[in-house]
Amino acid sequence: MTGRKPPLHQQALGLVGDILNGRHMLSQVIAPALFLADAVLCALVIRLIPYTEIDWKAYMEQVSQFVSGERDYTKIRGGTGPLVYPAAHVYTYTGLYYLTDEGKNILLAQKLFAVLYVVTLGVVMRCYRNARVPPYVLPLLILSRRLHSIFVLRCFNDCFAVLFLFLTILAFQNHSWRAGVLFYTWGLGIKMSLLLVLPAVGIILLLGTGLNSALQSAAIIALVQVLIGVPFLANNPWGYLGRAFELSRQFFFKWTVNWRFMGEQAFLSKEFALVLLALHVLALLSFLTSRWLKGTGRSLSHIITSVLQVKSPFLPQEQEAIAEAITPEYVMTTILSANVIGLLFARSLHYQFYAYLAWSTPYLLYKSRIHPVLQYMLWAAQEWAWNVYPSTPFSSGVVIGVMATTVASVWLGTKRSVLWVDNAEKTK
Repeated sequence: MTGRKPPLHQQALGLVGDILNGRHMLSQVIAPALFLADAVLCALVIRLIPYTEIDWKAYMEQVSQFVSGERDYTKIRGGTGPLVYPAAHVYTYTGLYYLTDEGKNILLAQKLFAVLYVVTLGVVMRCYRNARVPPYVLPLLILSRRLHSIFVLRCFNDCFAVLFLFLTILAFQNHSWRAGVLFYTWGLGIKMSLLLVLPAVGIILLLGTGLNSALQSAAIIALVQVLIGVPFLANNPWGYLGRAFELSRQFFFKWTVNWRFMGEQAFLSKEFALVLLALHVLALLSFLTSRWLKGTGRSLSHIITSVLQVKSPFLPQEQEAIAEAITPEYVMTTILSANVIGLLFARSLHYQFYAYLAWSTPYLLYKSRIHPVLQYMLWAAQEWAWNVYPSTPFSSGVVIGVMATTVASVWLGTKRSVLWVDNAEKTK
């Protein structure tokens, strides 16, 4: 006897499940459809929602001084204060300065940032595809109100930095190591927020290319930063370094999105800053030792000692096997987890920093292996909290809570799935 077919509603649910999990031919149309829908949404946002002036005018004022011949970073200022970004930011916005009639054509600037948004979204979707993320995750990439605002209503420089972050991921996924290094260093030259993922970039280069090549990549990163800064370094080197890479910058409690629930006195204290730094280091060490390096057969201390001695921590056969294990999933998981760890323990996040989080969280929640419904709930809580303006103690608590949950859950969910090395290959 042939078995009875399941009820029609069960067949329908099964079909939907197959499509959303990438098991049906219709799964292939989800990403293009979402991409096109988001392009239309960007156009509607520009048309229907008024532009909000925050930093654009200041960027243009600073660029105008650069165009006029000023090369002393300490003398370049705008309406919001001094220039505090590396030289690639200046060059990028100089291009926009000329394209938008010295910054006066704001509508054109918004359209250019809409193009930047959809290009970045396309790169992000490609990274997700390379990492074999099922289609049910993809709607979270286009639903963020705050992210659209950051790009097409505010025109922040973080938008360019995020594009180069994901171009780095994409290049590394394809083992295009030099291209990835150049993408990374240019993004770092726009905004030093990309320093948060430097530990992951270093580990990926070491494991994927070997010590000598990784050291060459480090030299390229440093050299590019020097070269783009030459006009300013030649004039006032300490002024440029102090402004472009200022690590002791004072933070204002009134603008913070993340730690408002701590209260202003605790937020401004040196003790709090030291605690955050210590927790950041501990979290990175935890991921390094138990996730990113697990499977290599070498401890972190052995690797550090070998690197300091300029000696490869792996035998040639081991290096080859480890390099093959640097999969698209490993690259994306490592870089995005380092990114969220850095954001979690950052002393102060402003609204534009959501650009670094919005396209990271969906992937990391998926890698955590928690139920998809819970993934969507956590994403919704995060999105809500980042849209509360001004932030409140409760909304800032949700911001920290979701990031902490993301970090903890991805640590638990990747216990056996970050780096797989064929031990037989290592011992040939």
